[in-house]
Amino acid sequence: MTDTLRGPDGLDRCAWVGDDAEYRRYHDEEWGFPLHGDRALFEKMSLEGFQAGLSWITILRKRPRFRDVFAGFDPELVASFGPDDIERLMADAGIIRNRAKIEATISNARLLLEMQPGELDAFLWSFAPLEWPRPVSFADVPATTPQSEAMSKALRKRGFRFVGPTTMYALMQSAGMVDDHVEGCWRAAELH
Repeated sequence: MTDTLRGPDGLDRCAWVGDDAEYRRYHDEEWGFPLHGDRALFEKMSLEGFQAGLSWITILRKRPRFRDVFAGFDPELVASFGPDDIERLMADAGIIRNRAKIEATISNARLLLEMQPGELDAFLWSFAPLEWPRPVSFADVPATTPQSEAMSKALRKRGFRFVGPTTMYALMQSAGMVDDHVEGCWRAAELH
């Protein structure tokens, strides 16, 4: 597989996008862009947790339904979910029906409420490296880094679940804490 792929619009993108229009939009408008805010990062952390063991395109296609059933990822509302809500979510074919991941999302919302406003944002971003080398190819993109391992360990120490180092590296990529657009990708050229 080559590291970039030319889209129907003539732009070269990271090849993982393939020919899927929604993936192109996500790549062009979200992936690698700095994301801030406790609620936005809670959503991203939750969705990355649901993605564990699955492809991101599966989550991306289900994201509107996730937002509906998880009250827009409002931590206060999600933290109030009880057993009936868990059963409601387990019955919803529009999301990933994994009890452990659903319960982790609710538990993580409760932990977030114990933090001061803005604390999750500052905490997660504290693990972002000051400099990040542009990957020349996908072979240069790691699955984990010392920073994602440290983030995972610190989150688990606080009680957060489904926050392993690979999942947290995916969060770092998607939230723009690192920029893994490969050389030759039009986004890499724009972000230089």
